[in-house]
Amino acid sequence: MTAALPTLATLAAAFGAALGLAIGSFLNVVVYRVPAGRSVVAPASACPGCDRPIRGRDNVPVLSWLVLRGRCRDCAMPISARYPLVEGATAVLFVLVAVRFLPAAGSSGREVTGAVLLLVALLVLMACSVALALIDLDTHTLPNRIVLPLYPVLAVMLTASSASSGDWAALVRGAVGLVVLGGTYLALAVAVPRGMGFGDVKLAGALGLVLAYLGWGPLAVGAFGAFLLGGTFGIVLLLVRRAGRSTGIPFGPWMLLGAWVGAFAGAPVWDAYLRLLGL
Repeated sequence: MTAALPTLATLAAAFGAALGLAIGSFLNVVVYRVPAGRSVVAPASACPGCDRPIRGRDNVPVLSWLVLRGRCRDCAMPISARYPLVEGATAVLFVLVAVRFLPAAGSSGREVTGAVLLLVALLVLMACSVALALIDLDTHTLPNRIVLPLYPVLAVMLTASSASSGDWAALVRGAVGLVVLGGTYLALAVAVPRGMGFGDVKLAGALGLVLAYLGWGPLAVGAFGAFLLGGTFGIVLLLVRRAGRSTGIPFGPWMLLGAWVGAFAGAPVWDAYLRLLGL
């Protein structure tokens, strides 16, 4: 059993890398088209300079950009390095999620199925996290076209995971997390309308659902981490005079980063904090 674990982790990493590269390529389309209100499936991708459709061989994640030396094959228009960076980063993030949330050794068949369904839900959330973070940085918006579908998709996947593993307490905890974190952001948006947008409120509910499903520690660390990371970044910008008190700083990326810190390390960090308090 122990000898098989490295093989399982290697397979998970390979799967995560391949899937992440493919999804990352699609996310480049999402980030470009969704804020413009365009379809993400039609028409096919084309060069904005010469309007020639992108050939299949020129659409291989990362590799095509390197082969073409960052330029269109037809008109030599420069292709932003952001495209391969998004593809590569998505692949790395998918590998991390796939390896971190592998089913535990010795799990029963039902537990493995539940863990795999949870992993799928987390990969969906990671893909949306990449897209939402980039869109928020570009446009200071968190589009409903991405955020709102997260609710039914995550709810179905997490319900299926609980049904398979028998861990219904996790699903109830997730529902509480949705209400608590979403309600907290709603209260902040009402109290300080210039400091919190309703896109943040909608995203908070989805993040609360997933974090609380993973545990109270991930929820607490993920929620606090968003404000700690975002606040620290804002203070640094003020100190280096790259922003003023009235400068709008998108908070979505910090919510997402804090949430993933909570998902990956929330449980041990929360346990250590409780031990420090003697609880």
